[in-house]
Amino acid sequence: MPDEAPHRSRIFELQNDWIDFNGHLNMAYYPVLFDRAYEEVSEGFGMGARYAAERQLTTYTAEIHLCYVRELHLADRVRGTYQLLDHDEKRLHSYQELRHAEEGWLAATCETLTLHIDMSGPKVTPFPADVLERVAAMRALHEDLPEPERAGRSIAIRRRTR
Repeated sequence: MPDEAPHRSRIFELQNDWIDFNGHLNMAYYPVLFDRAYEEVSEGFGMGARYAAERQLTTYTAEIHLCYVRELHLADRVRGTYQLLDHDEKRLHSYQELRHAEEGWLAATCETLTLHIDMSGPKVTPFPADVLERVAAMRALHEDLPEPERAGRSIAIRRRTR
């Protein structure tokens, strides 16, 4: 299980075909980077590709909230973070950041609700005890981290009142 608080991913390089006609990372590839960072955490929980193949259990993303903070360009390398905000017997509530690997500036954030899935349904199902134990251990490790300022945001057009 990852033992950093928050977990920090390996460094990711951007791919040429991910760059759009505006010269920056196309919005569709930010979730790819967040997902790759989550895969490292998922492996640490014991819920990687082998888990799906052998136990017929996996996770699905139910909801994400992405915030694009600063443009990424082809030469930029990024690192993801993963903070487990909450969990229950079937769900994970997490917050992730993508930061420039060398300079540390924030490029994007992603808040996610992840469901544990029995692939035979597919249907939402409780985590097995061994996985839940690792999830709870990460939550305990992350419990004292400050609540991310960007977590819990909603989308709205704010209007000034007169």
